[in-house]
Amino acid sequence: MMRGRVLKEARTWLGTPYCHQASRRGAGCDCLGLVRGIWRALYGAEPEAVPPYTPDWAEVAGAETLRDAAMRHLAEIGRDKARPGDVLLFRPDLDGPAKHCAILSAPDRIIHAYWARAVSETALTPWWKRRCVAAFAFPESEALSSNAMAERMFG
Repeated sequence: MMRGRVLKEARTWLGTPYCHQASRRGAGCDCLGLVRGIWRALYGAEPEAVPPYTPDWAEVAGAETLRDAAMRHLAEIGRDKARPGDVLLFRPDLDGPAKHCAILSAPDRIIHAYWARAVSETALTPWWKRRCVAAFAFPESEALSSNAMAERMFG
């Protein structure tokens, strides 16, 4: 049920221009902004403030910042268990941290925003598949997100 809602909302973002750090449907977003916008449509307020970041933030920090944030608010699932409506994380540089995210829209398609392109539904090509490092599901309710999910998972 939640995956269907995620996918329906993601499709309303198609055509939104790419804009680094933005998260406004129709006005502009980056890949994280797309996921943040879907979160707001489903649950209301975002679970945490996103600090300013540069296009090379992941390389500079050298940390799995995106993956860590996803683990705080989404339910990690096996990549082989991902279904349409789930969030996929990618390492564009195979030796670097995850720094791109997308919504799986079909077994071989993703919805995402990336540099110089509007939010698009594109093929999940072998290039992207090799770089996919994690998959996450949106929680069934906001009550299962953030600290509540961590408590459920870790006691």
